[in-house]
Amino acid sequence: MPCSVQATAGLLATLMMFCGEVAMARSLLLAEPSQLAGQWQAVLSSPQDTAQSQAMQDKPSNTCLVELKADQTLGGQTECLGHWLGDEPVHWFTEPDGLSLIGRQNSRVHLGLRQEHHYQVTLKSGLTLRLERPIQR
Repeated sequence: MPCSVQATAGLLATLMMFCGEVAMARSLLLAEPSQLAGQWQAVLSSPQDTAQSQAMQDKPSNTCLVELKADQTLGGQTECLGHWLGDEPVHWFTEPDGLSLIGRQNSRVHLGLRQEHHYQVTLKSGLTLRLERPIQR
């Protein structure tokens, strides 16, 4: 009897490790640039702002539209991102846990994936920069 309990425990441990590795590998898949290419909205907010309160505010200076191009360059209102980040981003690339913006002076800002089509970073100023797909209507 003790042998079967030990064997069962070993089998469960092996199964949990295997399932964990599969789940981890799936979560770390690198997105193709073509999957992320297109229009994105960049939103600068304070930690106290909720998505609802942000949507009700009339702060055009806190939002801008940028385009992530399939060739991994950026288009659109990149100058507003440059103002917030201190260096205007000109390139981008995917990472297993998010995406990075590369500036004209080779600065790099990593935005972590928070949920599908929603990337975020907290800047040194304490403000939050979100990059999200605009809602299609």
